[in-house]
Amino acid sequence: MDSAAARHTAFFIGDVALDDYFTAERWPELADKAPFDATGSYVGGMIANAASVHAGLGGPTEFISHLNDGALSRRLCTDLGRYGLGTTHMLYDPEVPDSRNMIFLVGGEHVVLYAETGDSPMILPPEAMEALKAPGFLYTTLSRAKRLRAGTSAGDAVLAQLREHGRRVVFDLDVEGFVAGDEGYLYGADVIIMNQIGFELSFGDPDPAVVAAWMRKHEVRTVIRTLAAAGAEIHDGIGVRTVPGYTVPVVDVTGAGDTFGGALVFALSESTGLRSAVEFAVAAASRAVTIEGPRGGVASREDIENFRRAQTTSEVTA
Repeated sequence: MDSAAARHTAFFIGDVALDDYFTAERWPELADKAPFDATGSYVGGMIANAASVHAGLGGPTEFISHLNDGALSRRLCTDLGRYGLGTTHMLYDPEVPDSRNMIFLVGGEHVVLYAETGDSPMILPPEAMEALKAPGFLYTTLSRAKRLRAGTSAGDAVLAQLREHGRRVVFDLDVEGFVAGDEGYLYGADVIIMNQIGFELSFGDPDPAVVAAWMRKHEVRTVIRTLAAAGAEIHDGIGVRTVPGYTVPVVDVTGAGDTFGGALVFALSESTGLRSAVEFAVAAASRAVTIEGPRGGVASREDIENFRRAQTTSEVTA
């Protein structure tokens, strides 16, 4: 496709938050002490990060979350607009707490402490539902899907209505995976993404035949297991394909999975083949970990292609 106007708008429904960053040499045990340094604050949030990556690549992007109408929420929405995200259908409730996270970078990994913002229903008004009842992607999490409401319809029924109108659902299950009883929400999903922890919690048995049988039963098109520096594993219901990762200096892994998801949706919306889309997403995520901050993955397509070429050149000359 040659222009953003020709592309379908992708909707991202989930969290946005202010991320306060700290660094520490080690993570303390219970009843222990450890020094840390405050290094800055960034607007982040798992789904907002993915949406920002998608918008940065040139994909038309709408973002929906559940916020209060206070000063922090206004700051968050202003920031989203600077990254090119539309917030026309944002949901507001004065009873929702401020959305804030504390992120500690320790030894090449991260620890995230987040404030609970409640699980009140996210009631989609008719105009939001009409916008969603169009071809394109919807990227969300299980916890948010369970909160969706539209008229008398609960979350699983809302998703079913959207799928009937050509909306392709992508779930980011991250470390949480899914449990028995969640299948109604995941049914008919175009893509389910989870990391190694979430995959093990969900399937237990890593036998590809087990995963394929589950996918056929619930009409899930693709399951992707991200493998950090090792790349990603694609389950397409028939077999398993592995996309290798990159060896890069790690600065901050926060947002790497979000970058993968946002880049994947963009590549798939460009009618890229599945393997090529995953290769692009792996490269985007690998580049993201070399930059501090939850939005380190925001880049142009040229930035990511330049990163891929540089890594290939480095491997050849090593």
